[in-house]
Amino acid sequence: MRTAFPYSYRFLLALALVLPVPWAAAADAGPIVRIDTGSVSGVPNAQAGLDEFKGIPYAAPPVDTLRWKPPQPAAAWKGVRTADRFGPRCMQRPIYSDQVFHSDGMGEDCLYLNVWKPAHAGNGKLPVLVYFYGGGFITGDSSEARYDGASLAQRGIVTVTVNYRLDVFGFLALPALAAESPAHATGNYGLLDQVAALRWVQHNIAAFGGDPQQVTIAGESAGSMSVSALMASPLSKGLMQRAIGESGAVFGQRQPASRASAEQQGAAYMQHVGAHSLADLRAMKADVLLKACGDEGVTKFGPSIDGDLLPRTPAAIYEAGAQAHIPLLAGSNSQEQDWHALLGDKPPTPANYRAAVQREFGANAEEVLRLYPGGDEAEVRASGTALGGDRFMGYPTWRWMHLQYKTGAPVYYYRFEQPRPAKRDGSAGPDPGAVHSGEIEYALGNLDGNPIYAWTATDRGVSCVMEGYFANFIKTGNPNGPGLPHWPAVASQEGGLLRQAIGADTHSYIDRDAARHELLQRVDPDRQP
Repeated sequence: MRTAFPYSYRFLLALALVLPVPWAAAADAGPIVRIDTGSVSGVPNAQAGLDEFKGIPYAAPPVDTLRWKPPQPAAAWKGVRTADRFGPRCMQRPIYSDQVFHSDGMGEDCLYLNVWKPAHAGNGKLPVLVYFYGGGFITGDSSEARYDGASLAQRGIVTVTVNYRLDVFGFLALPALAAESPAHATGNYGLLDQVAALRWVQHNIAAFGGDPQQVTIAGESAGSMSVSALMASPLSKGLMQRAIGESGAVFGQRQPASRASAEQQGAAYMQHVGAHSLADLRAMKADVLLKACGDEGVTKFGPSIDGDLLPRTPAAIYEAGAQAHIPLLAGSNSQEQDWHALLGDKPPTPANYRAAVQREFGANAEEVLRLYPGGDEAEVRASGTALGGDRFMGYPTWRWMHLQYKTGAPVYYYRFEQPRPAKRDGSAGPDPGAVHSGEIEYALGNLDGNPIYAWTATDRGVSCVMEGYFANFIKTGNPNGPGLPHWPAVASQEGGLLRQAIGADTHSYIDRDAARHELLQRVDPDRQP
């Protein structure tokens, strides 16, 4: 028997047979958002109640004549651009074994960002987090699982992660580059990328439900250093209202290079690769330039006092109170480095420790030994770990915190103490302390994204507390909220400063390590290499 179909149904069926792909696409279409360069289609995460957008260009590809130039506006497109996968990671050498990337390859065309938002975010009212990855300014990518923004987005935060240029591509400085710059500046292209991303957020984040007047910038290690630099920069004033720094700031041994030093480094690199002009450098293949960065004698590239993004040293800017006067949440970990950083492969004996301190600090060695004593092996291990961690990230972070505190802005200072647990494969037991970068998964709610470790109920509890602090701070500028141990803002008390220990036993205490940091400020000052 022949079935009679209504005319309208037969028409739609015939149209579907003629145009099967568009009809299928319409049935499976993801969330679509209109931004200033065109429309983007994301991926719905129904289980989490989120919409996810990956690989959105926020600037033009910095290739060919745009290599070593400030980021330029992204080109507009027609139709709907699919934003369902991470863009390529920026050019970088494989440095750290714990980095697992999910990016779409690697290349100079890498200026992309990602957005996680609640599915029903509304229009322009939710707080925004913009997160910058770590990696020493030579490696890193927003596609790493530890930076996934879904967990914070589930707490009502529009979360953005950003790629920025690295190594020689992000930080080469040359007089020829300054000569062609309208600002007469050179270097810091990776930091300028971050500024461009923040400007993109100002123009576009309301379309994702975010409030451009409630932006928190955050990062770990080089990302934290970036946050401290952006707070100092006149180029990013007004682009953020709060800041979070995890283990790092542009002070002490992390102080940016002087412009003269950076330009000398650039000239030496140019000679090393056999280029005779800026045009020669721009004509060279990216992988050749990258490989040369690992050659013996080539100095590591990083931020410098470029004359534009950083018109003066960060220390001078902060000491003058010219930085952004915004709430800051910052801290470091209990084991940023261990005693091996000072002693190498030598046994941790008092004699070896004293000799190492004398070699490093010369006439100031006795004062260092008084605050970091090494009378027996156990004390050498403890003091060596404290000294190594302070010089590496503890002191720079303290200096940043203290200078911001002096402006009268609300500051919340933490010490992360939770060691990572044993590895699932049994190859290693728990870490002895909270190592550098070990807090990221806890803070961003991404323990499950790292299958290497056998996370315990205690770890999950610590993550819930730390992520809760972060979420509250992003929303209000204050980390406190229901169900969390009270965290007092930094204030003087009984000869120290109030600080929050975050770990299995989260509590506030009086930090009296200022004498150690003040010593390092005198003997290991904010110097420019």
